[in-house]
Amino acid sequence: MNLKNHGENKSSTIAKYEKIALDIAYSILNDEWKVGEMVKGRSTLSGKYSVSPETIRRALKLLEELQVVNVIEKKGILIKSKEAADTFIKEYQSKDRILSLREDITKLMGKKNEIEKLVFERLDSVIEQAMLLRNIGIIYPLELKISEKSHLVGKSIGAVRFWDHTGATIIGINRSGHLHLSPGPKLVFYANDIILYVGNDTNISDKVDKYVNRE
Repeated sequence: MNLKNHGENKSSTIAKYEKIALDIAYSILNDEWKVGEMVKGRSTLSGKYSVSPETIRRALKLLEELQVVNVIEKKGILIKSKEAADTFIKEYQSKDRILSLREDITKLMGKKNEIEKLVFERLDSVIEQAMLLRNIGIIYPLELKISEKSHLVGKSIGAVRFWDHTGATIIGINRSGHLHLSPGPKLVFYANDIILYVGNDTNISDKVDKYVNRE
């Protein structure tokens, strides 16, 4: 027999014998078993709930301790108090809610730890990028946008021998708002890329502009 769902949380960790005790208490509260009635012994209840006699014994002991029933050896189970059954139910409803809340808190703490881990990972990335940008700021890079007709479009940094032709060193490429720091020789130039570069010559910007935007 399946135990009745008396509103307890599905995630409850209340033991089987406690749930059986709760079901018996509800039967008493709903007058299915009346005060003063003698119910047949543990073996009958064991069959009814499809559990071992030991589980029934533990359930009845719990009810007996709270004066809900009185187990009389070789006679049966005497129903003692409807009020005690009601008190027992309310206590276990509170226990069930507490257990459910504890489970919810455990799950939330797990999610909190995952979120904190992600936050720290993002912070590490922000700090790393901030350090790189700070270093760039010390150098004061110059910028130049590649026109659509530039001969650099479609060619790699290594292939155009940028430093040989301009005397400037590329330290970054800003592409659609995404900064590629210290790009390697295989990075290909696109139209509208913004080149970040440094150089020692006083007229370095003229050299770069003339070379980059040569058609």
